[in-house]
Amino acid sequence: MQTITYDKASQNLKSVILRAVRDKEETVIASDEGSVIILDEIEWSHIKETLRLLGDKKSLAALVESHAIRDRGGRPEGVDPEDAFKDV
Repeated sequence: MQTITYDKASQNLKSVILRAVRDKEETVIASDEGSVIILDEIEWSHIKETLRLLGDKKSLAALVESHAIRDRGGRPEGVDPEDAFKDV
């Protein structure tokens, strides 16, 4: 993650945006009033979906259980990720 000043960002906004989209790398824009982060819209969608899933107790419990099964050397039962997410 790169941090730049507000002045540098305003002078190079197009390149800051293109870097976020192309490299999937966040850029922090810092000013005296605070900071903001520029990131690719698709990456932001992924973050929001992750937060949604982690906030769902049933989804979180299933995720924790599947990791525990894998940690024991097993393979969780259910749908393959490819089938579960084929519409995404």
